[in-house]
Order: sequence, then structure tokens, then C-alpha cells
Amino acid sequence: MSLPNEPSQGPPSGGVRRDLSGAHGPLLSPSAHPLVIEPLRGWHMPLMQDPAFLDLQPLLQRALLLQGPEQLLHALAARRPLAAQVLVAYRDPQKPLALVVSQRLNRSGSCFELLHLRSAEACLAAPELGGAAVGLALVREAFPRARSAASWITSCSSLDLQRQGLLRQLGFQPLRQEVLWRWQPPQTKPAPQALGIDLQVRQLNRRTGALLWHLEQASCPAQLRQLLDRRCEDLLDQSKTPSLLLVDTNRQTAVAAVRRLRRCSAGLPEVELTLHPGWKHLVGPPLEQLLLAATAGSGACLIRSDLLASELNGWLHQLGLERLGEEVLLGRSVWRRQIPQATDAMAQRLEAVVAQWQPRRRPLPTPLGR
Repeated sequence: MSLPNEPSQGPPSGGVRRDLSGAHGPLLSPSAHPLVIEPLRGWHMPLMQDPAFLDLQPLLQRALLLQGPEQLLHALAARRPLAAQVLVAYRDPQKPLALVVSQRLNRSGSCFELLHLRSAEACLAAPELGGAAVGLALVREAFPRARSAASWITSCSSLDLQRQGLLRQLGFQPLRQEVLWRWQPPQTKPAPQALGIDLQVRQLNRRTGALLWHLEQASCPAQLRQLLDRRCEDLLDQSKTPSLLLVDTNRQTAVAAVRRLRRCSAGLPEVELTLHPGWKHLVGPPLEQLLLAATAGSGACLIRSDLLASELNGWLHQLGLERLGEEVLLGRSVWRRQIPQATDAMAQRLEAVVAQWQPRRRPLPTPLGR
């Protein structure tokens, strides 16, 4: 969930290209070709040779191959997203200038994530374009294409003030500042130790998914929780095995969790460490044993923690984790104009129906003549 490079509102055009030469201000000089934004196509792939796009080649190929199946399966049933959505911007069809990659975060499609926003060297060097202007046009075009989205989230480096300013122009607001840690687990699985009479380690599966969902509801900030809008199925979709829970058997509630995520950040597989706010005394040997059991035998991974959680960050530093840097998590809500309803006509229909059951007065006799 990162933006490693730089970042008209109108109805989505599907596979039809959009000319944005006059939208949101003059992006181009009068002599230049208009800026065109369209979804990723097969003929774009041989042209993605700029250094800013090379590391995204596997992701772009997967998104291109799964475009049709993704649309079909999402129309039939709510399920885990197969591929990301990619938009490409160019003025010369042979020279792509920038691209944006976004993806659904939950089955309902109410939350989307802005994964990547990349600008080619030709875009950054063009004075009449500018990477910021093209990035704004790309993301603004991506918003209406996600018809079901009620919120968007993304993240960027805390040192990239230019990127943060660009995201603020797009309506994103900072929600949390996170510390990135590199964890190299030992190759041998540690011997199990006693955790306590009432604590038990359980595998994350469909039976224990509800325990993880309640733990996530208790530990996640309210504003971020509303934007993510995750259900139990979404958490299971985003997790890989082995993922472990630490459960209080008396209350039948999860108090800590270590789960492997399907996404990768900074080139490393990511592990999410969750601790219940009322069980901070587990920071130490119990949490270390849970972390070692879930990551033993695997390669290096990435762990995130809240910058304000000083006790947890101090413990991660003592454990020997390497601090890689900090990122800012940002989010925005999507506001849509409500279509006015014909309330007057509806009230007249209801009045006509109710009038049939109202008591009626006895009619007066009609005079027979003068």
C-alpha cells in the first residue's frame, strides 16, 4: 500500500479513451497533443520500458489477463478481487507518460486502495505537462470508475511532502503514521512455552475468523475502521497461512493476532501484528512466542506499528528488528449527489390509498323539486 513515485470528474467510459486536454485547467500547451487516459490494453505492455514501470511488469500482466474474469465474477457474486485496475495516460500512443493502479479492498467494493502512481521520465521532464498535473488527472479519472467505492485509502513516505500535498489536493487526509520494521525470523521453530492458564494459540480459519474480526474492531481507530469497512470474510481473504490468534478461553475472545498478508510492501511479504488495547501486558515473551510461531522458517518480512505505540515500538527495537522508515496512511470519503425523490407524488398516492379506509359521512337527501 504505497506510492513509490509521483502522483474531470465525469461518467466512467469503460474501454473508451478520454481526452482530458481541457479538463481541470490547461494541462497541455496549444501545440501539444491532447492528454488521453484509458484502461490498460495489451498493446501498452511492450511500451512500458521506462524505469518507473519495470518493477510493475508482473502486476500489469496479471491485471491485463484477469480483466475479463474479474468483471464477470464480481458481477455474479461478491468475492476476493482477482486483479488490480490500471489506467494509462499518454499524448503520444508510443510513449506512456504515467499510470495509476487501484484495487478493491473488500468484497462489497465499498473501499478502494490507491496502490501505485508512477510517472515516466518524459512526463517529469516536460514543462508543459508536469508529473503532478498528469497524476491529478489520472487519480481523478480513477475515482468515478470505482462506482461502488465509498472510501479510498493510500499511503506514502512521511518524508515525501510533495506527494502528501498532492494527495491532500485529491481529498485525502492523514489517519495514522506508521513505523516500518524489517523482521528476519529464525530458521528453526522455537519450542512451545507456557502462555498462561487461560491463553491458547489457535490457527486462523473460518471457525476463528469471527474472533479476529472482533479483535480488529477493538484495536482499529474508529475513523479508519469505518473507511476500511471490513467484514470477517474480507480479513480471511487478505490473510495467508499460517496466521495465529492468541485466545482467552474464559471469555472466548482473541487478545492478539499475527497474520500473514497477501500483499507485499517494499518488496517484502507483510505481517500484521494486532494487540487488544486492554492486553498491553502481553508485550514481551507471550507476544514474541506468537510472532516466532507464525513466522518461523520464512524469509524476511515487514511489520507495521503505530508511531504513537511507544511501548510496542520499544519492544520491537529490543527484539532486533531493523527500522526501515515511516509512512503516513491517508484516506478519503466519496460523496455522491443524492437524486431528489418525488415526495409530493408519493404522498398523494399514499393519501389515495388511505382514503379508502377512512370513515365516510352519511350523504344528505337530495330535494325532489321546488
